[in-house]
Amino acid sequence: MKLPHADQAVVERGKIVEYLLSSAHRYGASKARFFSEFGFRLEQWGRLAEALREHGRMHVVVRERETGFGPCYVVEGELTTPCGRRPRLRTVWQFDKGAVAPRLISAY
Repeated sequence: MKLPHADQAVVERGKIVEYLLSSAHRYGASKARFFSEFGFRLEQWGRLAEALREHGRMHVVVRERETGFGPCYVVEGELTTPCGRRPRLRTVWQFDKGAVAPRLISAY
């Protein structure tokens, strides 16, 4: 199964800038180091946002569970990166009740 409405997936700026690419974030710092190894930079945060949206569109859902906010989907597969390497990545998407598209919760 593919991520529902993946063509409209939402990756919020704050999720990238304040978490996934933030070397100062308590939990995000290790993720920021990981993503920087593959050429993603804070000043070009949109590149990572688009790569994560593409990841959600291209790969299959490996796990689905219901939360109090709506269904949550886990997608696994290779990530397209600026340096050309393709690390395997897991993204987590939440389809909030009443929303028209899933939004990115995390990536690791």
